[in-house]
Amino acid sequence: MNHHHHLVLLLLSIPLAGVGCTTKMHPPHGPPYQGQRGWITSAAQVRGLHPAGATFLDTRPADQFQKGHLAGAHNVSWKTFSEPQSPDRGRLLADDAMLQQALRAVGVTASKPVVVIGDTINGWGEDGRVVWMLRTLGHSSASLLDGGHHAAEQAGLPVTTAATPAGQGDFTVARIATWDIQKQELQQLVKAGSAGAAKRLLVDTRELREFEGAVPYGESRGGHLPGAVHLHYSSLLNTLGALRDRDTLMARLRERGITADREIIAYCTGGVRSGWFVAVLADLGFTRVRNYAGSMWEWSAGPADQYPLE
Repeated sequence: MNHHHHLVLLLLSIPLAGVGCTTKMHPPHGPPYQGQRGWITSAAQVRGLHPAGATFLDTRPADQFQKGHLAGAHNVSWKTFSEPQSPDRGRLLADDAMLQQALRAVGVTASKPVVVIGDTINGWGEDGRVVWMLRTLGHSSASLLDGGHHAAEQAGLPVTTAATPAGQGDFTVARIATWDIQKQELQQLVKAGSAGAAKRLLVDTRELREFEGAVPYGESRGGHLPGAVHLHYSSLLNTLGALRDRDTLMARLRERGITADREIIAYCTGGVRSGWFVAVLADLGFTRVRNYAGSMWEWSAGPADQYPLE
């Protein structure tokens, strides 16, 4: 597909994009992001890994994947690895054996890096969610492709419609708590209120209308966690769905009080957009940044006196 046709299809697809995506405002694109800590990979780096040096996972919907994907990539959905029932749909499966089996089935191997590819223009940060998940489950080298599938195409990486047999991976789940926070701990922090506020910051990565109380995605109650600041995750991306340069990102974060000397706890509706946000902050060098995967689905399902919203 030539660039012109790709652009036409992209423009046609925007009004039909996933709910909540048409409200994104992207600043003009500037200099490229330079990866820092191994959580973000560029298309140029992928060229060096391709095809045998990494496991490639594509988080786009199956119909998009089938129309063309990076040769050797396997299609995955974040939902496969998450609890199936409301209001727990944001949380990772509790059963390590099930997680391990699902990851091995798409070829995830302990000794190979995993590069996760998404639709960074019309998607929801699913690529970052899967990277956050892999890191939390103990994989030491998982990264997202900056700019997603679009960047892979633009860089001339081999794209195919052919399926690739995954082979059997050998990854063993060994959870680490570094990038993760559960409801009970967050509840205690919220109860403590302003006592720890100087050292800690809650970040709501949803759209502003959600932060202000809209419940478009099945939440039981609307609003935001007490004291949270708002930063829509996609404001860190440019018009091409790639990350802004480091200086721009750090300035944008500082405007919201998001600094590396504080513990940052991010949430959204079901831990997808906030998982992406955690991956980006981790690459920027934030060492205390955690994703609340249960997010608003789980929190808002609890009683209002125990799980308050503003």
